[in-house]
Amino acid sequence: MKAIEIQGAGGPEVLHIVEREKPALKAGEVLVRVKAAGINRPDVAQREGSYPPPAGASDLPGLEVAGVIVEGDVSGTEHSIGDEVCALTPGGGYAEYVAVQASHCLPIPKGLNMVEAAGLPETYFTVWINLFDRVGLFEGETLLVHGGASGIGTTAIQIAKAMGHTVYATAGSDERVAAIEALGCDKGINYKTQDFVEEIKALTNKRGVDVILDMVAGDYVSKNIASLAEDGRLSMIAIMGGRMGELDAARIVFKRLTVTGSSLRPRSDEYKAKIARALEDNVWPLIESGAIKPVVHAVFDYTDIQKAHEMMDAGEQIGKIIITFPDNE
Repeated sequence: MKAIEIQGAGGPEVLHIVEREKPALKAGEVLVRVKAAGINRPDVAQREGSYPPPAGASDLPGLEVAGVIVEGDVSGTEHSIGDEVCALTPGGGYAEYVAVQASHCLPIPKGLNMVEAAGLPETYFTVWINLFDRVGLFEGETLLVHGGASGIGTTAIQIAKAMGHTVYATAGSDERVAAIEALGCDKGINYKTQDFVEEIKALTNKRGVDVILDMVAGDYVSKNIASLAEDGRLSMIAIMGGRMGELDAARIVFKRLTVTGSSLRPRSDEYKAKIARALEDNVWPLIESGAIKPVVHAVFDYTDIQKAHEMMDAGEQIGKIIITFPDNE
């Protein structure tokens, strides 16, 4: 099979197309013939040498795919050989074939094509875990999403709005603010020209928001604490702004705040299977009804993987970047 390998830590230039054997299957796994794969920030971090794959996972990047199950163990699932699925992978998605747990596969939502479906798993798993499974975004609560124009951001905005929440989000340009407001965001904040702390105070009559989904960390930590309402929850999923940030312990104590973080890739197979079922039950119907739609910014052939990562590095996309593989039957 053709696969995209990381040859040394660095920029997009370290990504190279190689020939590899198809992956061997373990118990509970299926082999998916990949039609499309999503590009995510963890892929970039792995390419740069700061996010090694967990023990036992493929060394190839790629955490989400859409394709066809061609062989493997589908027992205990609703899947069959020949099914079209999208799947969360522990790695290896940048290849013509990938081994995944059958329980981590989801049917392609009705109305979506393979390209759109390839951008669902990593993003939707992450949003569901960090907004609903870990911190519980309850009915009537307000949400602030940082990186609102990213794959995670566009997903979080749409799911939360579809479930009736008031959603604010930050983005890095007026164009991106307009884009996220078109997705339903109640108010977009241009973090380059506006102070989101002051904007949130004004929008909430100084109360603050109930939940913040943050991928920045760094100096955003103290600003997030200041932007939370009493009993608010801060859910951190990445540290793009740096590892260190000031925590105002007094504010945490007196406002009864919860500060938490998570990383999806090392979680157990059982946990990921649980989240897959929660998504199928709660979110897939919203996609199929048209209430939520994946936002795809650009599609590249896998042979243009370096260009795809250059776009990811530039950070100006709105939604997902997807790579496709030719008909590889």
